[in-house]
Order: sequence, then structure tokens, then C-alpha cells
Amino acid sequence: MLHGCGEWARNSLREKPGKIALVSNQKIFRLYGETVSKSLTEAGFEIFVCSIGDGERHKNLRTLQQTLGFLSENRISRTDAVVALGGGVVGDLAGFAASIYVRGVAFLQIPTTLLAMIDSSVGGKTGVNSEFGKNLIGTFYQPNGVLIDVETLETLPKRELTAGFCEAVKQGVISGKSLFDQTTCFLDTYPMNNLGKSLSSKTLNADLEDLLASHVTFKAEIVANDERESPGKTDARSRKILNFGHTFAHALEKVTNYRYLKHGEAVGHGIMFAVELSKELGLLGENEVSSVKKVVLRAGKLPLISHIDSELIFRTFNYDKKLINDSLQWILLKGVGKPFIFPHSEIPHAALVTAFKEITRHK
Repeated sequence: MLHGCGEWARNSLREKPGKIALVSNQKIFRLYGETVSKSLTEAGFEIFVCSIGDGERHKNLRTLQQTLGFLSENRISRTDAVVALGGGVVGDLAGFAASIYVRGVAFLQIPTTLLAMIDSSVGGKTGVNSEFGKNLIGTFYQPNGVLIDVETLETLPKRELTAGFCEAVKQGVISGKSLFDQTTCFLDTYPMNNLGKSLSSKTLNADLEDLLASHVTFKAEIVANDERESPGKTDARSRKILNFGHTFAHALEKVTNYRYLKHGEAVGHGIMFAVELSKELGLLGENEVSSVKKVVLRAGKLPLISHIDSELIFRTFNYDKKLINDSLQWILLKGVGKPFIFPHSEIPHAALVTAFKEITRHK
């Protein structure tokens, strides 16, 4: 599909081809940059390549400023566009830059990681990390189009696949039995240990496309119902439920300076922490906790976190963007497909401590 991205871009933008600022990192551009640039050029666009650092630690204000400088230096105008080619870091940062440069230019997403395909490229959240926490500075800015080519996953490192499937488990758990079972079945049919070697299989690719389509559909429906995560919306289809597993995950990422864990790996730990906390609060039974944790572990081995100071993690909750009126809102679980918004003020500290011990005691 990348070979036809030029025509797709023209159809998505519905404007006479002008300039495109193609934001990527060196690793991804080396793999797919020539193909994408050639197709865009053949479609009539003038291409300017902006390369940013690879990794969550580069999703910051400094990189944002450099990207805005690049757009200005190359005279990108309101009739031009920004295209993000890469994973969630590239997409979040490029989208944020597109949203604030000259008060908004057209934006297209070409995600190349599993996590970006099912999560960050869909929904319109853009942003950067800061010393205060993850994604506290950003905007809601919907892309004009998203192009997903599953063949790009053939070059994805195993850790990135695990990270993406952890996010898929998260969405399956909060969606309901259908998506949860589809995700579980895929991981059972295609074990993570051999998945990378099998990505060229037509059968696997067909099943993977079906799985990705289901996840994108679920997230798009949630976003359409609550695009800007309304503070007053607290039902089971509030956009807030997409934060399941993320309170703990974001704290983990912050205390490890965004260097130790992939975002999806942190989400994997966050899912297990959230279900253990749900059990401690009497919301979820042991069998359901075990069922969810087993599926997370099928997604792949997660880096150890038992050496991290749990109290440091808990203190970091105070910087979470889900704070409303100084009150943190947790997304917990009453069952598969039954996410529940729970106030932090009603969670005993002992319950947090026990949940952390439970997810680290077998590691």
C-alpha cells in the first residue's frame, strides 16, 4: 500500500498537490522513506524530509521546536501538509506540530508500528512529554487520513510487537467479549515467539488485517462518541475508558525517564496492575484477573519492574493528565467489557501496595 500513498494523499487532502513535510526518524525512513517519497513525488507533491530522534525520550518540547523550525524554514503554508511516517512518537509529535503551526495545517498518518496502527494514529490526540508528566502538553487534532500497511510490521522488532499487542489486549478487555476473544484467539493461533517469522504468511496477514480493522473500529466509535474526553462523561463509552492500564503505565514511564520501557510494555504492566487493584477493591473476581493477565503474558515477555520503587511510582500519579479537580480518576474493571471509573481518593494506599506486590512477586 505504501507504493500508492501518493494517490491516497491526494484523495485525503482534496487539494492541489503542494508541499509535504514528511516527518520520520532515520530508522523508519531508511526502510520506507524512499518508497513513500517517490509515491508522493509522482503524485505531484514537493517533499521535505524532517528527521527526529527515535524513542519516547525524543517526544519533547525541544524536538517540537526543531520541527516547527523546519516547517518555517521550508515555508510550509496553510495549503500544504505534514505527513507522519513512523510509530506513536513520530505521529504524536508531528500531529502536534501540524496542529499549532500557522494555526493548523493538514495532517496525514502512516503508522509503521502495531501500537500506532490501532491506537495513537486513531483518535486525534497529539502531544509531547515534559518534566511534569507524559502527554501533558498537546492538542486534539484529527488527521485527514490514516494509511495502515501491515507489511511494515515485518521489520518491527519483537519488543515493539509485544508493545502493540499489549495495547490490543487493553482495547479487547474494555470493549467486550467479541474483541477480547478475537485478540486472544489471534495470540493463541500465532504465538509471539514465532510471529515475526510468520508475518509474510498470507493467512496470518489476512487474520491480522481483520484484527486491526476490529480494533480501529472500536476505537473510532469511542472517539466519535466522546472526541475530547469530556470531564462530565463517565459512562462505559466515555473516551476515558481508553486510559485503562495507563495511569500506572505513564507513571512507570516517567520514573524510568522514558528509556527503560516501550509504551506498550508499560501498558502491559498497567493492565495487570489495574485488574489486581480491581480485585483488591472487590470489583473483579480472581478467575477474571487470571484470565486477563494470561492474555497479557501471551503478548510477550515484559521487562522486570520489581526493582522500581513503588512509592515513587505512586507519587507520580499526581502528575497524571487524568486529574479532574485535583482528583485522579482510575479506569478499573468489573468484568471484560465492563470498565469502571473509580476515584483515587477512595482507594486505600494499602490496596496500591498489594496490587504492586502481586504483579511483581512472580517475576
